[in-house]
Amino acid sequence: MLILLNKPYGVLCQFTDTATPARPTLADYVREPGVYPAGRLDFDSEGLVLLTDDGALAQRITDPRHNTEKTYLLQIEGLPTEKALRKLRDGVYLNDGMTLPAQVELLGKAPGWLWPRVPPIRERRAIPTHWLKLTINEGRNRQVRRMSAAVGLPTLRLIRVRIAEHELGELKSGQMRIVSG
Repeated sequence: MLILLNKPYGVLCQFTDTATPARPTLADYVREPGVYPAGRLDFDSEGLVLLTDDGALAQRITDPRHNTEKTYLLQIEGLPTEKALRKLRDGVYLNDGMTLPAQVELLGKAPGWLWPRVPPIRERRAIPTHWLKLTINEGRNRQVRRMSAAVGLPTLRLIRVRIAEHELGELKSGQMRIVSG
């Protein structure tokens, strides 16, 4: 079975929360038994999570040797320079080593189909925000946020829109769709 879920902001990407039981988890959105997330998405990130009962599929998605592409939309603080975008495209040095090159596109404004985040991000009148589309082939812990920070562009909002051939599409925040079962 393969399930696509649009994980809302502030939802833990596991089915139980032993540390803080009051936080929402995947169990609040997915009722199908025996499926588990193929990879993670941070508590403060949103978007596509794949859930499956197929261990081999989960391994293909999460194992770095398979170079699975993941695409994200980032709302960043500040105006991205060509130098910062080039650094992302070439690879960024992080505390756990150099990243692989990323595909980066400056979007400017948020896509028209994007849902509002609850709660909304903080806005500062004197500091503009912009949107990037970033595709990577790795999956290090908080990698996209660390990459954008390393080039001087802190991430305010992060939404995963694609994993390999699976796209978020028209799924609304909190909705799921069974792709195969």
